[in-house]
Amino acid sequence: MATASSSGTPSEHKSVLFVCLGNICRSPMAEAIFADTVKKNGLSDEWTVDSAALIDYHVGMQPDKRAIRTLNKFGISDYKHKARQVTAEDFRIFDYIMGMDENNMKDLREIEKLAGDGKAVVEMFGVYDTDGEAEVSDPYYESDIGAFERRNVWFC
Repeated sequence: MATASSSGTPSEHKSVLFVCLGNICRSPMAEAIFADTVKKNGLSDEWTVDSAALIDYHVGMQPDKRAIRTLNKFGISDYKHKARQVTAEDFRIFDYIMGMDENNMKDLREIEKLAGDGKAVVEMFGVYDTDGEAEVSDPYYESDIGAFERRNVWFC
């Protein structure tokens, strides 16, 4: 379905789902920052942005407080989120599904098989960071907020 961009030219609506293990650190940060970038560029009508978990352990929970503090530090203070688990249906709904590390990608490929006729392009999110590693490592077990920020600051 085509929508009009802020410039008035037609464009195709796109959608992206960011996925990590628990959907409380990496994928919500990617979602929040991507959505903020889309908004700042006047493209909100052209993108659907979401995030999800591979496991159900944190379903219904808000993002890790360190993720929220990091987002706030970079000027994103209006982000609202509750963790959810990725489904086979997501592969039929979203244009792009981005995993954060090799383990995420392995699990996403298994779910993709179950989805059958899914349309999503499934990639590791970090491949777009030309200056760093393709994997966005899981900061959940970091006790030092500085280490958490360093691992995630490249999103911003």
